[in-house]
Amino acid sequence: MMSSSAKVDPTARVEDGAQLADGVEVGPFCTIGPNVVLEEGVKLISHVAVAGHTTIGAGSSVYPFASLGFPPQSFHYKGEPSRLVIGRDCIIREHVTMNTGTAGGHMETRVGDGGLFMVGCHIAHDCIIGEKAVFANNATLGGHVTVGDNVFFGGLAAVHQFVRIGDNCMIGGMCGVHFDVIPFGLLMEGHRGLRALNYRGLQRRGATRQQIRDLRVAYRELFYGSGALSERAERVAGLFPEDPNVMLIVDFVRTAGKRRLTVPPDADNAVEPEAA
Repeated sequence: MMSSSAKVDPTARVEDGAQLADGVEVGPFCTIGPNVVLEEGVKLISHVAVAGHTTIGAGSSVYPFASLGFPPQSFHYKGEPSRLVIGRDCIIREHVTMNTGTAGGHMETRVGDGGLFMVGCHIAHDCIIGEKAVFANNATLGGHVTVGDNVFFGGLAAVHQFVRIGDNCMIGGMCGVHFDVIPFGLLMEGHRGLRALNYRGLQRRGATRQQIRDLRVAYRELFYGSGALSERAERVAGLFPEDPNVMLIVDFVRTAGKRRLTVPPDADNAVEPEAA
């Protein structure tokens, strides 16, 4: 179904069944599969390939040679009708790849609103990405990665499968991320483990001095306090029960995933072992 106001270049191929809403623009040599939904105002600049059960949210722009919604790069994928859902107002630059989900995951790869994906980024199967994520050139996610809101990835950063990245993190260029990163975490290339909290990001988002001080105290207690990690997390919760930033970190620790936490380099023995 194609809206009468959609503009499709005569060299593009749109298969029967594809849904193009009002204001959609499909540029030269694009290919669109039969189960694709392009919401209002989506722009495919040129040479874009969109396949599978893929939805691209209103106002998003996709640049040449991006490949969206093709099957996962996984031996476990058996052709199930999994999905790729991309949010509103995303900018997807040249050569970006995003795959659909798998039956072994969520059956869906999901990208939140307002993301910027620079040249050559890869979003693997079953990833869930929050709002306003920024991926610099060639940043890569393995399968089943979860990324919070307002996360920045530097160029050539790579994230291991099943890792969780909390809200408001900054992952520096060329970082290899093997373990979960708490909200507001900062990783930098050349530094083993968690570098610090993302204080600059906090300031940009309007955090007060007191809020930043409280986060510093919570960080020290969480990673350098006595007792097991679960005990330290509960102490932090008791110290700052009304602080939403601190509790964001506490809740992240409480809901442990398949990977252990990334910790400061001098606190390697301060966390419980990774689950089998």
